[in-house]
Amino acid sequence: MTKEIHTAVGPIEPEDLGRTLVHEHVFVLGEEYRNNYQTDWDEEQKVREAVRDLRELKSLGIDTILDPTVLGLGRYVPRIQRIAEQIDLNIVVATGLYTFNDIPHQFHYQGPGLMFDRPELLTELFVKDITSGIADTGVRAAFLKCAIDEPGLTPGVERAMRAVAQASVATGAPITVHTHAATQTGLVAQAVLEKEGVDLSKVIVGHSGDTDDLDYLTRLAERGSLLGMDRFGLDPFLPFARRVDVIVELVRRGFVESIVISHDASCFIDFCDPTAKREMLPNWNYRHISEDVIPALRERGLSEQDVDTILVTNPRRYLAG
Repeated sequence: MTKEIHTAVGPIEPEDLGRTLVHEHVFVLGEEYRNNYQTDWDEEQKVREAVRDLRELKSLGIDTILDPTVLGLGRYVPRIQRIAEQIDLNIVVATGLYTFNDIPHQFHYQGPGLMFDRPELLTELFVKDITSGIADTGVRAAFLKCAIDEPGLTPGVERAMRAVAQASVATGAPITVHTHAATQTGLVAQAVLEKEGVDLSKVIVGHSGDTDDLDYLTRLAERGSLLGMDRFGLDPFLPFARRVDVIVELVRRGFVESIVISHDASCFIDFCDPTAKREMLPNWNYRHISEDVIPALRERGLSEQDVDTILVTNPRRYLAG
């Protein structure tokens, strides 16, 4: 391995990553909304609950999570630091921008060819987060995040994606892309990123596990990217059994080195009422892969080496090269 990996409590060696879930949030939380309207927020309680949940995840055999909470999803690294200091589980944080349409107004008028013509500010900020640290925390991002959902390659999405790509080329940091599998936006993302000079083997096509279209998934994998089978527990997008079927078939076709897995879960998310979330999505939690997914994959014929490739080798190669 070629480099150390930066986490919320400092750098570690690549071999210390262990079993890794590549797409888990600790908090998805609009801080502006929270500060103005979420009157029942109890910071200390939420931190205690996160520590409890992540300690449980560690006890289930997971050593590291990659947290792609970036601008647009409520990234607040001081809270993550507090939690990481209390647990024996690595949290690797990201930089980037999450949007399905427009970019934030802070960037709308300033950039190449805009009213305030200047070099791309987004790229500069992302590079700073990777090379120097996020705000004044000292925590350095280890990967980048952007998104392309059902609206497709809108001007805002394209600008964010190109800025992420440029930061990746400048720093060597890998990229995770939120995609919309039903409209095959992973192929669009690959095209844009490659045009900017990104090595597609350093890209996770996120939410690939929301489809059982094996032709689409094979096209993505054959271009070198990792397939993010990373929404286990979000059964309305694709039921559990079909998600397992897809992984089993991809391994049978020789793509075990193209697969990474996760839940896209969180300790707290403000997209929905917590009680309603538990009732509607009972498996959308950090335990599901350890308790249900891995046993199901073994029962369907995956070997221990296959499981280790998916959980250890592939994430380590993604982060460390």
